[in-house]
Amino acid sequence: MIIGQESLKVDNKPELRELCTEVLKRAKDPQDMYELAATLESMGWNDIMARDRFGYNDIFSMAQELWNIIQNELHITPILKTEKISTRDFLWQSIRSFLRGTIFALPMAVSVLSMLTLRFSLWSYENLSVALATSISIGTILSFVVVGGFTQALARRGFMYLGQNLGYMARKSTFYFIRFGFVTAVIVTVLFFLINWLFRIFPWSMASIIILFYFFLTTIWLSVTVMYMLKKELVFTGLITAGIGIVFILFILLKMDIIISQLIALCIVAIAGFFIARYYFYQTEKQMEKGIAPTFPRLSMMLYSTMPFFKYGFFYFLFLNLDRIIAWSTNGIYMPFVIWFRGEYELGLDFALMVLMLPMGFVEVVVNEIMMKIELDQKKYSIGEISVMNQVYRNFHNRWIRFMSIFCIINGIVLYLIIRYVDYNHIIHLRILANPITHFVLIIGIISYSVVSLGLMNSLILFSLSKPEIAGRAIAVATGVNLVVGFILSRWAAPLNAFLVARWPSLLSYLGWVNYSWAVIGLAAGSVIFFVMTRRGVARVFSYLDYYLYFTQ
Repeated sequence: MIIGQESLKVDNKPELRELCTEVLKRAKDPQDMYELAATLESMGWNDIMARDRFGYNDIFSMAQELWNIIQNELHITPILKTEKISTRDFLWQSIRSFLRGTIFALPMAVSVLSMLTLRFSLWSYENLSVALATSISIGTILSFVVVGGFTQALARRGFMYLGQNLGYMARKSTFYFIRFGFVTAVIVTVLFFLINWLFRIFPWSMASIIILFYFFLTTIWLSVTVMYMLKKELVFTGLITAGIGIVFILFILLKMDIIISQLIALCIVAIAGFFIARYYFYQTEKQMEKGIAPTFPRLSMMLYSTMPFFKYGFFYFLFLNLDRIIAWSTNGIYMPFVIWFRGEYELGLDFALMVLMLPMGFVEVVVNEIMMKIELDQKKYSIGEISVMNQVYRNFHNRWIRFMSIFCIINGIVLYLIIRYVDYNHIIHLRILANPITHFVLIIGIISYSVVSLGLMNSLILFSLSKPEIAGRAIAVATGVNLVVGFILSRWAAPLNAFLVARWPSLLSYLGWVNYSWAVIGLAAGSVIFFVMTRRGVARVFSYLDYYLYFTQ
């Protein structure tokens, strides 16, 4: 049954009536006062607030009063059939979701375009020495891995509070994680300095570049997450463009050193990004309705609730960069340091990453459509039709998997043909397909990132249904597979080549000799594991969708 909220009349306590209405939006059909008490606690209420706001001894006394109101004032209304969204509104919402997904990848496109035209971007330059390229790459990868968990945790916590119209709590929790991430970045910087001082892993000319790029990029990624959470992705794209403009002025016009120019630009973008994110958060908070100000949850509880997202973010960015670390640390003819940048490998991956742009748009469309459909269908199906509803969503998910798979195949082929056309017609100065290592990494990278996009779609569905631990487990296992497969194929090249020559000599004429570039196969194997595990996770959730919908209420 559904409780008619319009029938609640508590004339002497209008605020309590309003609170009762808010509680009933969450607990559609409460069974007793204890369910109401649990709902109140989930909304941020506690004994102190119940006493200060309404004069009750504790939250259970207030829940009892609300239960009395509901029991005395309710009337039963039939379940209303929800109207389906119009085709026009559906198309408009899908277009907005697609653009939101692709806009998130726009900064990457701006950086690639800058490299192709200007031969530099905000944190890269084509003519860098291998030592400097190694330093910048290590700093960039370190920034992603260290801050990745914090970005996921603050984004999910912030999204939760923003969805509840609690702007103050969203801002407070977000900047708490930003401070936590910033302190962690400082600690990692100090540790890197001490380890390098004790063991002399890199000369200080390289170590200083690693530390500076790592620190500035870490600050930028934290502010980027806030802008994404507040749907201000275009602002960050503007910041990246402005940063490249600053590098152009300092490096091209004023003839400053490229590294100094980039560090100045990164510093300006990092500071500007922080204050812009702070400004937008305060503006968002002002636009929200003024409601209760819940007590900030205990640190232990907040860390426990966000830990699955933190683990996912950490392993996700480690997964995306692990094959690079394996490839660049493989012993070769010349290895002056533990990690040595290999441009032909990086070039193939950079162009392969472009395959993610369009699928990320469709990921947003798919997840938004599924959640919108769930919101409507959970009111349409009766308790006797639960198995039918679960099967509908399993079939619905399978159809989207098939569509996304076909789209990713076409998208990957089109991207490869575009790169082939551009390369053969000398439209850009880079020779991509002429280098066998770059060509090999490009093909495997396109396949890998296409499969990753399918796993990301499944992960976002799991996040939306409050099952982040399934996605986190999948990406952790995928990272382990990436490590093992990539390490074996890149390190054991000699015995693998001998094995292939003895059994399938013609295979090497197509694949080439096994070398450090085969670390990218670890990325491919891990991406398949990531997709398979998240797909199974979504199928399991949809098999008991009614339970998970009740669980997330």
